[in-house]
Amino acid sequence: MVKNPVKSFAGQILTFASRAIKYFNNLVPSVQASGAASIINPYSTRDVKSCVSLFYKKFYRDNNKRVFVLGINPGRFGGGLTGISFTDPVELKEHCGIDNSLGNQKELSSRFIYSVVNEYGGTKKFFSKVFLSALYPFALVKDGKNYNYYDDKRTSGLLRKSIVENLRSQINFGANRDYVILLGKKNAEYFNSLNDEFNFFKKIFVLEHPRYIMQYRLKHMHNYIRKYIETIEQ
Repeated sequence: MVKNPVKSFAGQILTFASRAIKYFNNLVPSVQASGAASIINPYSTRDVKSCVSLFYKKFYRDNNKRVFVLGINPGRFGGGLTGISFTDPVELKEHCGIDNSLGNQKELSSRFIYSVVNEYGGTKKFFSKVFLSALYPFALVKDGKNYNYYDDKRTSGLLRKSIVENLRSQINFGANRDYVILLGKKNAEYFNSLNDEFNFFKKIFVLEHPRYIMQYRLKHMHNYIRKYIETIEQ
């Protein structure tokens, strides 16, 4: 049974899941990245559309307000493959229980996030409270490596309109607008100016990015996991 049902004009029950599925499975880049950077759109494939639908129907079939945790843009081995932020194909299968044919690639950020998920109490509890996403919804790649939207001013400027539209659309899924969690300092700096202009959220909390933690602070991983959980549970 759907909790707190909201009906569209056609009488269809709208949920966080239905809004997210419609958005992601119809998502296409509105601009091209600059320079040698290229955009990866996982949502163009049937397999990803299926995984996205299964994921949101399993964990978001309600109208609960979620705490938004926003990364930079998906990595090519995580959300750039599965269409689900901070979720590689292995975690999607082993922790979310969604079988897929997207390969066996693993991503450091995904490994950290699902360590947080497990410590929090598992996928059902975590996703009933949290929505993982990114300021820019597509993976960016340059010279065969992940690229961040803010790595050069031309790219960040070119993608600004898309980022604003992405935020507006996803907030309408069902955001708890009392606070938002930004991952990565540079990501937060960019978001701050947008939030000042558009008033997306009342408060902003900034956490170290999972990739940074896994690459440079692995010995202190558990401390960061606790920090993530404490910040989510404001």
